[in-house]
This record gives sequence, structure tokens and C-alpha cells, in this order.
Amino acid sequence: MLNRSDRPSPMAGEAEVKFLDGDFRIVRPGAFVRCAVTGVPIPLEELKYWSVDLQEPYASPEAVMLRMNSQRSK
Repeated sequence: MLNRSDRPSPMAGEAEVKFLDGDFRIVRPGAFVRCAVTGVPIPLEELKYWSVDLQEPYASPEAVMLRMNSQRSK
């Protein structure tokens, strides 16, 4: 299993990531993932926020709150 401390150097392009509790696993190497709310690229070394249930990354706490509020209104 690859994680932040033992993955190879980032490759160009978008990564595919499996989000776990407190960690993530890189399925397809890349340099970044896209925020599920804003669409901005998030470098893997800066990825801090994600949803295990929705399997989505977020760029900021504000993006997390926007997604959680939208989920509640469904």
C-alpha cells in the first residue's frame, strides 16, 4: 500500500486515489487530484481533506462544508 510517506515521486497528471480513514492509497500515480466541489487541482502532498463515504477530495474546510450542506439538503 502506498501512502504519503512511501510513495514514489509524483508523476504528471491526475492521480486516482482510494480514500481511507486517516490516510489514502494511490491507485494510479499522478501529481494531483481535483477538488470535488471547486474543481481546483490539489497536489497530493497538500491533500488534507476528503470523504471516505463519498470518495471525494476537497481543497479546503470550506469546500467540505459546502459538500456536507448539499448532502443534507437532498
